Amino acid sequence: MQYDLVVIGSGPGGYVGAIRASQLGLKVAIVERAELGGICLNWGCIPTKSLLKSASVFEYIQHAEDYGIKIEGESKADFEAMVARSRGVADGMSKGVQFLLKKNKVDVINGFGKLKDNKTVEVKKEDGSVIEVAAKHILLATGARSRELPNLPQDGVKVIGYRKALTLEKKPESMIVVGSGAIGSEFAYFYNSIGTKVTLVEYLPNIVPLEDEEVSKQLARSFKKAKINVMVSSEVLSVDTSGDKVKALIKTKKGEETHEADVILSAVGIAPNIEGIGLEEVGVVVENGKIKVDAYYKTSVDGVYAIGDIVPGQALAHVASAEAITCVEKIAGHTPEPINYSNIPGCTYTSPEVASVGLSEKAAKEAGYELKVGKFPFSASGKASAAGHKDGFVKLIFDAKYGELLGAHLVGANVTEMIAELVVAKRLETTGPELIKSVHPHPTMSEAIMEAAAAAYDEVIHI
Repeated sequence: MQYDLVVIGSGPGGYVGAIRASQLGLKVAIVERAELGGICLNWGCIPTKSLLKSASVFEYIQHAEDYGIKIEGESKADFEAMVARSRGVADGMSKGVQFLLKKNKVDVINGFGKLKDNKTVEVKKEDGSVIEVAAKHILLATGARSRELPNLPQDGVKVIGYRKALTLEKKPESMIVVGSGAIGSEFAYFYNSIGTKVTLVEYLPNIVPLEDEEVSKQLARSFKKAKINVMVSSEVLSVDTSGDKVKALIKTKKGEETHEADVILSAVGIAPNIEGIGLEEVGVVVENGKIKVDAYYKTSVDGVYAIGDIVPGQALAHVASAEAITCVEKIAGHTPEPINYSNIPGCTYTSPEVASVGLSEKAAKEAGYELKVGKFPFSASGKASAAGHKDGFVKLIFDAKYGELLGAHLVGANVTEMIAELVVAKRLETTGPELIKSVHPHPTMSEAIMEAAAAAYDEVIHI
């Protein structure tokens, strides 16, 4: 079998790259050992959003009287049904990827793929047989898995990773979540919302530590209001799984404490899947645990490329997709613009949601900018008040000299749907005055963007 491009891995980087390459006239095959769509679609982004939607609906029902609706009888979260729904959503999306690949004439080869040389992929099939696939170009898109810490080994029963958290047989009465990045915070919100007693442990001084400090503090307040036990500047030293429950020894500012729970979820990051795929044999250079690539994702070996979680940059599904498109367009002879990694949005789907792009206030000051900062609270938003979601705010950071948007930090209901406006604005070097004069519809959550810009220039009306 001879192809122009063989892609190893069918996640949001791999399958998108394969389809785009086929659109550009290349003969393409994709190698996948598990479900089409990869971790994001099957065990990450999509099924978690399904669970979070179930949690949101349950919360609405619990607070129905706040909206003038009376519900007779007790409402109950059916955990098993929520999990079943999430698996159904993921399965449907995976079938959709299968359809798209077939529609775009991409051959799917099932099995574990590895580099034999820079023109050959060796595929080990489920029955143990091995085939070789020849290609002019090979794109590695093998993704990542849950990272394990020596002091927090996962046994899949009492200490689990995100994948097991999606498919627990029954709702735990109590859970300790270690790590408050997007994965940890989303699961903490979900399990707390359906009645699990949740403790969230973060090593750094703030939860969602990559976000602007004001956003982190707002989310922590919202979590505490929802009865999540938030522990920052805290570290799990060891775990004891010998009893009916799991015990965690946690070091805090006040000293060491022992906390007990039904299960511990380790959400301390991800580890790239770069083992056993032939990198060493072929001579692909790896630095600091990631594959070294140029601006168009070419590795140190001619004809071999890599994108997504296995290369430097943000480990996000939309980043992998953008990298894949850039990479294959370059392979096909086009001249795509390299990705600007300073303009990548990040989203956390808790309640309230978090979304951001660009520099935080602290980072902008450290970079030497003189700033104009504007903040508009959703408590002053008519739409947010009507919706019953007044927690949070929009915070915009501008360069005082030229007015250029440097960063945007949002926390509140549906802000993950609002951040794209600011990504486009930042790409176009939009200024604060231009945002102020861009008429936003009323009443909407999005008009808080216009109001935050006005606040930065002392023109705000509604606060």
